[in-house]
Amino acid sequence: MSIAVCPGSFDPITLGHLDIVRRARRMFDVVVVGVARNASKTALLPPEQRVELARGVLADDPETADVRVAEVPGLLVDFCRQVGAVAVVKGLRGGADFDAELPMALMNRHLSGLETIFVPGDQRFEHVASSLVKDVARFGGPIDDLVPPGVGDVVRAALAGRRSEG
Repeated sequence: MSIAVCPGSFDPITLGHLDIVRRARRMFDVVVVGVARNASKTALLPPEQRVELARGVLADDPETADVRVAEVPGLLVDFCRQVGAVAVVKGLRGGADFDAELPMALMNRHLSGLETIFVPGDQRFEHVASSLVKDVARFGGPIDDLVPPGVGDVVRAALAGRRSEG
């Protein structure tokens, strides 16, 4: 049985993420979405909420209903070892993604022998990034066509909560 991990911060999960998870599921017997913390970014949603949001989105999609979701507590290679993954699957929107992802893929292989498979993203989602979704939402722009159903409401609520705290 082949197992792959699709890691990311998923802050929030987007239609681009969903596309890559669907395609990974066609290649592997089991796919685990690993919700990770990105030390270089300040997250809008806490990890537990990102996990629950991803679980709900994936469970509602017949192509991904059996995909597991878990938080990555530390190094990705340790998480992959724990779940028995033979590969990491990452989506690429363009050259900048490749430039950012290649060093991580090489480090993961150096640390554990784990291979990374790069999947070109669907052109319809080439402009969709979680950070851009949050930026558009911060200024009241429309995001519901960039994220799975219900995710836009969660993002807007989290942003409203931040505004009321500040």
